[in-house]
Amino acid sequence: MQHACFACDLAQSRGRRHAQAPAGPLRTEFQRDRDRIVHSTAFRRLVYKTQVFLNHEGDLFRTRLTHSLEVAQLGRSIARSLALNEDLVEAIALAHDLGHTPFGHAGQDALNACMADWGGFEHNLQSLRVVDRLEQRYPDYDGLNLTFETREGILKHCSKANAQALVADDPGGVGQRFLDGLQPSLEAQLCNLADEIAYNAHDVDDGVRSGLITLEQLHDVALFNDYMQQTADAYPQLLAEQPRRRLLHESIRRMLSAQVVDVISATGCALAQANPADVDAVRRLPTLVQFGAQMRERSKALKTFLMRHLYRHPQVVQSNDQARQVVRDLFAVYLATPQQLPERYQQRISQRPTTRHDVATVKARVVADYIAGMTDRYALREHERLTGQRVLV
Repeated sequence: MQHACFACDLAQSRGRRHAQAPAGPLRTEFQRDRDRIVHSTAFRRLVYKTQVFLNHEGDLFRTRLTHSLEVAQLGRSIARSLALNEDLVEAIALAHDLGHTPFGHAGQDALNACMADWGGFEHNLQSLRVVDRLEQRYPDYDGLNLTFETREGILKHCSKANAQALVADDPGGVGQRFLDGLQPSLEAQLCNLADEIAYNAHDVDDGVRSGLITLEQLHDVALFNDYMQQTADAYPQLLAEQPRRRLLHESIRRMLSAQVVDVISATGCALAQANPADVDAVRRLPTLVQFGAQMRERSKALKTFLMRHLYRHPQVVQSNDQARQVVRDLFAVYLATPQQLPERYQQRISQRPTTRHDVATVKARVVADYIAGMTDRYALREHERLTGQRVLV
């Protein structure tokens, strides 16, 4: 497929941190990135890392793995219509959650609080740490040695302090744009929006399937209700089904399709108006991959509904409180007794000849790396082993 002039061009790629021979005639460098991500240990762990509903609450709810696949599918569909680089979009989408903790956002918030004295915890930055350092598969370097463009897309957010640290280690690298106020590539922008579209849709699906929200409540959400009414008009027999799963699924399918069409239309108009000549021009412009004005407001309203009725539902809050306690307990135990860590993590602590302050920082970061890499069920097993307590069962 011929890419547009504003798409990421492999011929202009900024390459890898460790030089390597080309992948060969059978795949591009961005396809090579995707393959490395799919074969990584961190990617496999995503199957037991959860979104809203924790692993013990059911086998049919979304996990970080299924979410990443949905983001990749949406991203590729939109990229194809906009003549962007589909392979790069897929690689970014599949890698964007590699650094997420167990127990969804509750685990992330708890680990960030635990790390308050040592630089905090950002899951986007952790995803970059995974692909740059923590994966150990190749004899010549740590990490997966991905291309600059894939790594840039993975780092969706970054604090100024962390960006400065990244630039100190890698001048002009992926942290630089956060200091210069620039945008990432269109492919990275697309993954950000596809991420939002995917989790809004599957959280509606999982929320209704769980019984925590109802289709009746969703009548108040215009973005969903319009397509539910369309579905009911086209298939009135679905209203009588119990449970009304086909009504739910068809309504979500129509909502997703409408959002994809809207993004393609609104982004196409923004690109035509801005007329960027290349990727560097894209970086100097405001965000171009976007919803139209009406769809943007409707998407915000759906997120507000989910926050009020699903994410803050008493049952979800209770599970999240317990999950936070698990993360806090694990962090405290490992920090006080690092000999409880696997040998390779203990070695990372002991092999750093640094000042007393730096030793404490390194130890805390190693503990955070270990906990962030856990699946829900492994974290619960470790918590029971170390504390004797059984929670979230």
